[in-house]
This record gives sequence, structure tokens and C-alpha cells, in this order.
Amino acid sequence: MNVKYFRSIDQIKGLSIEEKEQLKEVTNSYVFRANDYYLNLIDWVDPDDPIRRLIIPSLHELKEYGRWDASDEEDNYVVPGCQHKYQTTALLLVSNVCGAYCRYCFRKRLFQTGQDETITDIEPAIQYIQNHPSISNVLLTGGDPLTLSTSRLRFILQQLSGLSHVQIIRIGTKMPVFNPMRFTEDSELQAAFNETMNQGKKIYVVMHINHPREITEQAMKGFYAIHQTGAVMVNQTPILKGINDDPEVLAELLDKLTYAGVAPYYFFVNRPVIGNADFVLPLKIIYDIVESAKSKTSGLGKRVRLVMSHSTGKIEILGITDGQIYLKYHQSKSGEYGKMIALPCPETAAWYDDLLGHGS
Repeated sequence: MNVKYFRSIDQIKGLSIEEKEQLKEVTNSYVFRANDYYLNLIDWVDPDDPIRRLIIPSLHELKEYGRWDASDEEDNYVVPGCQHKYQTTALLLVSNVCGAYCRYCFRKRLFQTGQDETITDIEPAIQYIQNHPSISNVLLTGGDPLTLSTSRLRFILQQLSGLSHVQIIRIGTKMPVFNPMRFTEDSELQAAFNETMNQGKKIYVVMHINHPREITEQAMKGFYAIHQTGAVMVNQTPILKGINDDPEVLAELLDKLTYAGVAPYYFFVNRPVIGNADFVLPLKIIYDIVESAKSKTSGLGKRVRLVMSHSTGKIEILGITDGQIYLKYHQSKSGEYGKMIALPCPETAAWYDDLLGHGS
């Protein structure tokens, strides 16, 4: 199946001429890219269709809100294109292209023309990882690494496979639901995965599936193709206003993921990034939605953790009750793993920095 990509809002048949003209103000600021497979998931009669909200630009993106780098990723670069925030994990930004430019993306700064934090020469990053034997796993991210050519991706996997202390390679991607045929029809990609694992490494495909309607019959075939290589599939998604902020929707997503052999990994609090105001919800509302959804699914679905990916680490939300929020460092930049925090939680608080006394 040949997937046709669109890079201009004028090419989208489901939008009126007036809508296209209005949205050009957004696409002049942020990149737009979609394909016919994913656009066909949209119910164009419904202006609030969740898949539409995920991929089609909105004038809400022009609101003044937040900052470009809400998690201070800039502070974590050790060589170009390589971040080392946590002792055992390195991030390689290997692609500045996304399959789908999800409108809520926390790296929305990369949507802008001329912005690029990714690398073409990975040798400095490989050398850095080689010199730091504490790094046992590497996350390939961007952009979407699976927009790279198969030969390029294979080369990167080969370079990482040559590092004895690297055991796990993670690939952050939306491709399994945005273009499932990337897996079902590319035998060379399947072979590259097999080669990597035959060298004693383990590949984890970290998917970005936000809504159960993205899990189509074609996507299920893609999951099966990934599973056949021996790779492990997990999923993470932020809780997004107007997309998956419904316990029934989240519960259905958890059930579909576990049936498909995709482990629920993280539910994220959406970061306060410029252009994302229309997707943001207060922490208390998010917590209640997640707990209600978990009550409707099995123990397999309940494995998911609700976290804020803050500049100081991944902060897990354990509970919110009687105006208090209870938190724990699930990951910590400064080594405070497991540190417990209890703080007052205003009803309007939507991020860790909104909590009263968070800096004390």
C-alpha cells in the first residue's frame, strides 16, 4: 500500500476553503505533515473529532502560553544531538522529521523552520556513550526515527550494537499507527531489527498512541510484524483535552493496547509548551480521569504510571486528595530516586511549577 503524504494544508480535502486560509497563519509558524492513511481515520463531519485534533492545525496554537523547552532539555546536551539526563539512559535525536506532526508535541520548537537539534554525524555521540559505561540503554528520538531510511536506521543500530554496555535500544515513534505499512511492507527494516537482537541487544518500540481509534486492523498487522522480530512494544501518551480526557476512552485504549501486546507505559501530564494551551488540563482532573479509567481495566492496564516529565526528573503522581498532591521521583536528574513529596494542590494547577511550595 503506497501512502501519500501531504505537506500543505491546501491539499486537505476535508477542510473548507475558509478553514484552509485561516490555518495558513498556523502552518506559517509550525510545520504540517500528514498522510492519506491517517487522514482517513478522521470523521470530517465532527469538528471536534479527536483524530482531527491530533493532526490538523488549530488557531489555538497561536495562543500565548508556556515556553519552548518546558523540561529544559537544552541543559542535558553533552554533545550535539545527544542528551544524558539520567545515569543509565542517553537520548539520540536522530531525525528532525516526524511522520505525524502531532499538534500537542512537547518538542514543538522543532516544528519551526530552521530549528534543528538533531544529528547527521553520530560519531561524537557514539564516542560519548562508549566512554560512559553506566549507559545501558539508548533512546532514539527526534522527530521520529522511523522517518529515516532503513539503511540509515540500520547503520545507527549497528553502531550502537558495537557498544558492549548498551543492552537496550528504544525507538520513540508514532509510525505504528500513523503508517503501519512501514513495518508490514519493509522486510529490510524487519531484518535490521532481527540483526540487532541477534547481537544480544533488545529493541523496545515506544509508541505514541493517543486514542483507541488509532488502533486499526492495519495497525494490528504492524504490531504483529514488530512482535515477530522479537522487539518489545510499549506505549505512552499525554492526557489531552478534547482527545482522550474521558475515562471510557482511556479504558478502551488500555484494553486495546494490552490485547495487542503493547504494554501501557506512561500517561503524561502535558508540558506547558508554547502552542499547547488548548490541550492542557488541571492535575486534579487528569488524576481523576486516569484513576477512573484504571478502575475499568485489568491489572495489565493498571501498570501505567501517571508522570510529569519535569526538568528535575520524572515525577509520578501517586494521589490527589483533600487539596493535597502526593508525588514521588520515578526518575531524578540529581539522583533523588524515590523521594516522596506532599504539596498543596490548587484546583488550577496544571504542572509541577504551579504547586504551592514546590521549590522548598
